[in-house]
Amino acid sequence: MMVIVLENTPARLRGRLAIWLLEIRAGVYVGNYSSKVRDYIWSQVEAGVGEGNAVLAWRANNEAGFDFITLGQNRRIPVEMDGVKLVSFLPPGDQNAL
Repeated sequence: MMVIVLENTPARLRGRLAIWLLEIRAGVYVGNYSSKVRDYIWSQVEAGVGEGNAVLAWRANNEAGFDFITLGQNRRIPVEMDGVKLVSFLPPGDQNAL
């Protein structure tokens, strides 16, 4: 299972993702693909995200049961602590620090 969430991305990327994934809410896509197909879909997101941002989460064999990757500027940034990936928040207005 994989989930992709898009914010402020071009409409052409949303249409592109709708080819492979089900859009269950505006900008929220779900599907169930192999890691190879997941990587290909993420490469399409990387190529088309523009000024927006995206996150991809998928089922993984780790303590949390999932893993995720982000792209673009957002107040939420992934931080790894003691082998566990967590989410840290930047202060408001500090998004340019990325």
